Amino acid sequence: MTTHGFRLTAEGPFDFGASLRFVEDWPATSGLPSDGRALRFAYCAESDWLPIGVTVTGAPGGVAVATTRAAGPGIRGEVARILSLDVDGAGFAKLGDADPVLGDLQRRSPGLRPVCFWSPWEAACWAVIVQRSSMLIASRLKQRIAERYGAKVTVDGRTYPAFPPPVTLLEAGGLGLPAQKEEWLRGLARAALDGVLTTEHLRALGPEEALAELRALPGVGPFSAGLILIRGAGAPDAFPGDEPRLFTILREAYGLPEDAPPAAYRRLAEAWRPYRSWASFLFRASTYGVTDDRD
Repeated sequence: MTTHGFRLTAEGPFDFGASLRFVEDWPATSGLPSDGRALRFAYCAESDWLPIGVTVTGAPGGVAVATTRAAGPGIRGEVARILSLDVDGAGFAKLGDADPVLGDLQRRSPGLRPVCFWSPWEAACWAVIVQRSSMLIASRLKQRIAERYGAKVTVDGRTYPAFPPPVTLLEAGGLGLPAQKEEWLRGLARAALDGVLTTEHLRALGPEEALAELRALPGVGPFSAGLILIRGAGAPDAFPGDEPRLFTILREAYGLPEDAPPAAYRRLAEAWRPYRSWASFLFRASTYGVTDDRD
């Protein structure tokens, strides 16, 4: 099979190995095979909703990427977003100099940047599937939907199912989910086809406006909205306003009182601009295995 290649360069500290280790432990990708050297996956590119296989390996100053079909600017941008290489991270390390708590976390995970869902659409579907469910079960359900309705893509001799595009789920029969969740997913599919669940649209809005728009979608609560914007669209400077698990982590890390209001956490995060999403990600990633990705 013909492959197409390109390189992405990191501006600022970046460690692909740290990204790969994160993916290996991330519940949303827990079924993804890994050899410890390359990140391989298949997805439906939001630039055209057609399936594509991707192999990412470390390279000096960034990563080398091979794809199963020609990668124009849209797909290159999507892979960069997935690894947060579309953001100049040179200033992120400086935040740790002013904030010793964040600085300690950066030293423990040097060069780790947020790893995003393959698309905001897929992030939104995960947010619905995982609600009131364990992440292990949700991961299996998502994988089952991909295997039943998604395209199969061969990447380096192995077949990977791509999570189906919006039009497929809109027309699909039973997905093996509760009726309410299936109706929510169809509503999200309509929103995606209308251009709402795209990186370009969501990052063109201010964070608060984007979160408000996402909360108006079916089945999307405050936590899900933050997940879609931050880990789907890869917005680098958003802070989830209502995420109890993150608040617990920050309260313990900074010694805040038990009854600290949400405004106290927002004030704390102000010092992390313009990387509020990145800082929040490091705190959450430090506790994987005990996080609870649901509304």
